[in-house]
Amino acid sequence: MLPKINQILYIKINSMDGGESVDEYKTRIADMTDDTIFVEIPVEVNTGISRSLSYGNVLSAYFFDDMEIKNYFISTVIGVSNNIMHLFHITKPAPEAVTKVQRRNFLRVQAELEVAVKHSEQLQFVALTDDIGGGGLSLLCDDYIPLAEQNIVSCWLLVPNKNGQNDHVPFKSEVVRVAPLAPGTQRVMMRFTDISDRDRQKIIQFCFERQFEFRKN
Repeated sequence: MLPKINQILYIKINSMDGGESVDEYKTRIADMTDDTIFVEIPVEVNTGISRSLSYGNVLSAYFFDDMEIKNYFISTVIGVSNNIMHLFHITKPAPEAVTKVQRRNFLRVQAELEVAVKHSEQLQFVALTDDIGGGGLSLLCDDYIPLAEQNIVSCWLLVPNKNGQNDHVPFKSEVVRVAPLAPGTQRVMMRFTDISDRDRQKIIQFCFERQFEFRKN
């Protein structure tokens, strides 16, 4: 599903190093063509202060559909016009590049992805995920690793994408459950507590592509 004219679009502006701004803005879609969305000057959600966009800005964007489901996509500022209204031109996503995420209900898929975990300076390790979704993941690790419920850990996840490269996704998560498995192994379930919308989008996109592969096989 794609956004529509007059719909409110929520955006965050990504920095040159790939990080995402903590400030969230909203703007109205004034017009649209086959490949471009024209939006009004964004205003900060909490303060109402306007913010200009610059050519080349990468945006993490989402809008709500009629079912109040968030639809995420990544866009880029490609121009500006100032005829009757001051409008910014941003790239229109392909329909398949928009991912649908119901609040508190993220698609979860089985996947073995490499994740580095840092509990403290003394405790750092690499493991494989057992499953993953937009809200968290489960990983398998040796049972001598002393993880416990409510532990907060910093992680870096390798997420493959269609071009054959891996995205490095950093996040913080809370351990919600630790379950013993086969001798010497434990399953650790985590929920994301600090992850950018842009990085969550990468995980969600991977999950949708993974589910599509499962359905083909």
